[in-house]
Amino acid sequence: MSCDSVVVFVVLVSTVSCQNLTFPDWFMFGAATSSYQIEGGWNASDKGESTWDRALHTHPEIVGDGSNGDVACDSYHLWRRDVEMCAELGLDMYRFSISWPRLLPTGFSNKISEDGKNYYSNLIDGLLEKGIEPVVTMYHWDLPQYLQDLGGWANPLISDWFADYASVVYYLYADRVKYWITFNEPIVTCDSGYTKQSTPYLDDLNTGGFLCNKNLLMAHAKAYRIYEEEYKLKYNGKISLANIFVWFEPETPDDANVTELMFQLYEGRFAHPIYLGGWPPELEKVLAENGKREGYKYPRLPPFTPEEVEFVRGTADYYALNHYITRQIRQVGPGEAGSWPFYGSNEIGATMLNDPSWTPTFIDWFTLNPKALRTQLHWINDTYGVNEVMVTENGLPLLSRDLYDVERMECIRDHLEQILLAINDGIHVIGYTAWSLLDNFEWAAGYASTFGLYAVNFTDPQRTRTPRESARYYSSVTRTRSLLPRKTDLNYE
Repeated sequence: MSCDSVVVFVVLVSTVSCQNLTFPDWFMFGAATSSYQIEGGWNASDKGESTWDRALHTHPEIVGDGSNGDVACDSYHLWRRDVEMCAELGLDMYRFSISWPRLLPTGFSNKISEDGKNYYSNLIDGLLEKGIEPVVTMYHWDLPQYLQDLGGWANPLISDWFADYASVVYYLYADRVKYWITFNEPIVTCDSGYTKQSTPYLDDLNTGGFLCNKNLLMAHAKAYRIYEEEYKLKYNGKISLANIFVWFEPETPDDANVTELMFQLYEGRFAHPIYLGGWPPELEKVLAENGKREGYKYPRLPPFTPEEVEFVRGTADYYALNHYITRQIRQVGPGEAGSWPFYGSNEIGATMLNDPSWTPTFIDWFTLNPKALRTQLHWINDTYGVNEVMVTENGLPLLSRDLYDVERMECIRDHLEQILLAINDGIHVIGYTAWSLLDNFEWAAGYASTFGLYAVNFTDPQRTRTPRESARYYSSVTRTRSLLPRKTDLNYE
């Protein structure tokens, strides 16, 4: 596409004017991926089987197009090209995840895969050679199947298994990695995984799902404390847990209370224990009352002991925010039901809606409202008093594979402007991470949905990567470290 054809980019609709359109020198631009979604090489060398390998090999109907991540983007073999793409974009950081079963084939630390170890070591070194900071996620949903066979995240012992895994990861890479994320979106692991929407595809939210909540947070805290005690003084890295934070707005003033409870159910479960200590009190009360009515003798959400509260509290050095969508909340009426986690919650009697003024996508619950990001950043700052926030995921799904993805360019620009406004407000946002560096395996959507700055030809054995116009636009932002004023055509060549 020619430069002239891109000049007509778009007239953006917000009425807010950003006075300072230049990003601070310390602000980092990045892009993100995850291991199962891009690596392929599902049985390369001595890699162990993951829960996603097992699920999609035995039940391919789970995915709309019947695909899986066996090859995906083949980044296991094409990682050098991925590093080149990061450099082409002018990125300051690249967020990727380590596959637990690739590094530890059985899930346990007694056997470390040499090939797995070298793969991630080479990737990290390749990024650093280009001046790109690796941001490493330790768990992005691909649990070793052997550990799932032992109970997975419902087994309290898994917090020790994860701590052992984290110890290996730190030992191998802490000298070169400064930013760590223990878990990506725990709500997917614990809620989607136990409502048959993600691995391990169990229907057990009332028991296994709630057990997962505490076990995962204890695993996070143990991993944090290991780094704090053994590596912090020497390498001064930073650790967090990446929360997907849907911004909720009440449909009417009468829905304010249920909206606040929805915040606590969706985001507070995994942030309140880390930043303030213990479960959100009102949520814990509601869940306990619901459990009693359903005949449970013990709380479904396991309580923390006083010692555990203090052990978990303070185990984040920055807030890692995955921001995509906004939803309206309304108290359910008689006979109504809300389907968790994208349409509502029977647990607290809420249903989720869309405001007609928000930007729709082909996914009915995926509605864009970029202004909410600024509000959300203030909420995080005011609620938890965090020192730093990193936007660790943000992006737009499209059905089209076209290279001219004007909607994605709009999405990036609109959200970056809201971040600039928040920075000018005094919120210390240290970086923005676009999801995703390249088209990849998008879970239940398979390869039908595209998020990539780079298009991938999945019918080509070479998995050719081609930059979209959003990649060219994003690279212009990283190069100039600024946005053009609103109502100005974006000639980014």
